[in-house]
Amino acid sequence: MNEILQYRLVIADDHPLFRGALREAVSGLLERVDIAEAGTFDDAAALLEKGGEVDLVLLDLAMPGVRGFSGLMYMRAQYPSVPVTVVSANDDPATIRCCMEFGASGFIPKTLGVDDMRTAISRILSGGVWTPPDVDLSARSDAETAELIARLATLTPQQVRVLMMLSEGLLNKQIAYQLSVSEATVKAHVSAILQKLGVESRTQAVIAAAKIEAGQWSQAAVAEG
Repeated sequence: MNEILQYRLVIADDHPLFRGALREAVSGLLERVDIAEAGTFDDAAALLEKGGEVDLVLLDLAMPGVRGFSGLMYMRAQYPSVPVTVVSANDDPATIRCCMEFGASGFIPKTLGVDDMRTAISRILSGGVWTPPDVDLSARSDAETAELIARLATLTPQQVRVLMMLSEGLLNKQIAYQLSVSEATVKAHVSAILQKLGVESRTQAVIAAAKIEAGQWSQAAVAEG
């Protein structure tokens, strides 16, 4: 890596020890680097909202505030110019392929050694892509899953947040309160989500998302229409 450059990274993981391990790996790779840490997804989003160029986000799939791929979906929609690399303990090939299809710049298993982790981060910061070499990314999702991934990728950042909250079983008024918007705005978002996903109800939207989340999204039956 060109050590003259100043890099700015965000490490988003709810485990302080692993954040420390990632920080050590990055610090050993880059001489001039500004590393911000976040223990929740909202904290990570707040760091990016502060402005300033971020060279890379190292994002855990499972952390407070997100379910399944929703954090990655939100990051890619809200900050399309910021590379996001998923760092996860779930290194199932299907999960890795989904992450890449949702626009991740790489996938780093938490079991990876420090040297390999530095190699991965170096390649991604250089504009490349890194995934475990033993994972076949050429294997495609079935047609139904591929179509659903494409539909989910069309959601706006706010629609992703609303879908996340629907999956938790929240009512319109609860979602409106958390997002500081009107109930009418929430209803408009829900209608747009249903149209984009090609479903007829809130519950169907949550179940559709759950199909590719490998059960990571709560399939909450939502009574409110």
